Amino acid sequence: MTTLFETLSPLSGGINALLIIISALTSAFTAAVGVGGGLLMIMAMAQVMPATVIIPIHGVVQLGSNAGRAALTWQHIDRRTIAAFLPGVVLGALAAIWLLIRLPAGMLEFFIAAFVLYSCWGPPLPKHALGATGTVVAGAITTLLSSFVGASGPMVSAFIKQGQTNRLNKVATFSACMSLQHLTKVFVFGFAGFVFHDWLGLLSAMIAFGFIGTWIGVRLLHYLSEYRFDALFKWVLTLLSLRLLWMGIQRLGS
Repeated sequence: MTTLFETLSPLSGGINALLIIISALTSAFTAAVGVGGGLLMIMAMAQVMPATVIIPIHGVVQLGSNAGRAALTWQHIDRRTIAAFLPGVVLGALAAIWLLIRLPAGMLEFFIAAFVLYSCWGPPLPKHALGATGTVVAGAITTLLSSFVGASGPMVSAFIKQGQTNRLNKVATFSACMSLQHLTKVFVFGFAGFVFHDWLGLLSAMIAFGFIGTWIGVRLLHYLSEYRFDALFKWVLTLLSLRLLWMGIQRLGS
């Protein structure tokens, strides 16, 4: 007898159920810590899903997760950053639609990890890099990379971290930026011919449970001190960067 979970996507019922649980857990993690859930999710998805569907499915689920988190923290969003980030997102998405040649496998991981590690442990970015022009450039580059590597969250969060001082501002502004970025994937992969219809059941369930996880994570966010949040935020970014470096080494050597 066909179970409800088996009707959600072409995958098995057990895998669909596992992905729904992962969506809730990673959304709670991102809301509470500030970053990392998207990368954790795409790593889990890569273990059980066909390579051709990972990035578009991940993008739509993360759109739901980030939009929910942005809605719950909307009063803390830095609107000036969003206004400057949006044009870059559009430019990056247009480039992704037409770009057919990719960098050698493994190089993108190195670039992202190097930027994040510099942001965490290097000197502060020059002030002009945090202005409108720098934000447009960051939006364009991270959106372009996101269309090819899926999880650009660590890179976006490293940039947001430099311009925000309050933990709620960091999470809210990051969520709004990522919502815009993931929204472009619907258009990018739609132009590329990806059929989202076959995955709507799984997408809906993962987004719904992701919102529940987000609500729990936002509640936890209020109990973290500024110092504890900043330290945890930095170490999560560092560990994810080291993971990316290792993945890049493996891909270059294969």
